[in-house]
Amino acid sequence: MLVTYRRPAAAAVLLATVPFALFGCGLVGGEDEAEKPGRAPAEEALLKSRERVQAYLDAMTAKDVAAGRSQLCAVLHEAFDLAATEANGDFADHFKVARSEITDIRPGPAGQEVSTSVTVTVGSRKATRPLLFTVTRDGLDWCISDERPGANSPNPAPTP
Repeated sequence: MLVTYRRPAAAAVLLATVPFALFGCGLVGGEDEAEKPGRAPAEEALLKSRERVQAYLDAMTAKDVAAGRSQLCAVLHEAFDLAATEANGDFADHFKVARSEITDIRPGPAGQEVSTSVTVTVGSRKATRPLLFTVTRDGLDWCISDERPGANSPNPAPTP
């Protein structure tokens, strides 16, 4: 008895329809980057970094130590508590933040690097200094993981 199977034709039809079925289920293509666990899209990283640093700068201006502390990653809280209101701390009583602005945000080796310019006054003296913040994702939230003097170098001009 001779039995003929149509496996090649059936397999071809099955293989041709699988991508469409998977696309319709959202398993192939069409999946938003934000829906992938453990991965944040660049836009979210940019937005969250800007929000965290701006909130910290606003807290410095308002001398709101608790609000500033809440922008930092938990591992920095102890060091912040010791230094925030000291003579050279960001929340020292003797100076006022006259102006602050975010000048650049870009990916860095440890997270988003946010360059800022902060102008402080002490009596009649005024000084503008660059500060560089690193913002990282810590679990489900974003926080400032580093602050240091300086800023990113300006973006190179495009070559003609």
